[in-house]
Amino acid sequence: MSLFDDVLDDSSFAPEQFGPQEGFAGTLLAASACDGHIADEEVGTLVTTLTRMKMYQNVPPHKFNSMMDRLMGVLKRGGPEKLIASAIPAIPPELRETAFANACDIVLADGIVEPDEKEFIDDLMIKLEMDKNRAKTIVQVMVFKNQG
Repeated sequence: MSLFDDVLDDSSFAPEQFGPQEGFAGTLLAASACDGHIADEEVGTLVTTLTRMKMYQNVPPHKFNSMMDRLMGVLKRGGPEKLIASAIPAIPPELRETAFANACDIVLADGIVEPDEKEFIDDLMIKLEMDKNRAKTIVQVMVFKNQG
């Protein structure tokens, strides 16, 4: 037992729950990091995607940067698995397919789909409770989009 256990309750350092903005951005950040590194193309796609979305249009730059710093902190401490575990519950049902499509886009951004990325996308489909045929269609469209 730690000295902290005697003084602090278990929730003292529990992370705050994510809201929809953090959930969506966290999912895309986890997608960009799922192969062990974040390529410049993946970062570019991530930032472009988020800044185009209505849910981020009224977020001041300092709040956006603070949110991304927080997400990076979770990623650094627990890896993509920990980040995705916190992110998925915060994504509204109507944005789950959108999150999946954009995660696929990020995985495809650098032109190489690593085995870790394939596994991440397969797991993401399950965690987002998506229909497999619908997910396959989204993957096909994203592959077409990223050809050439």
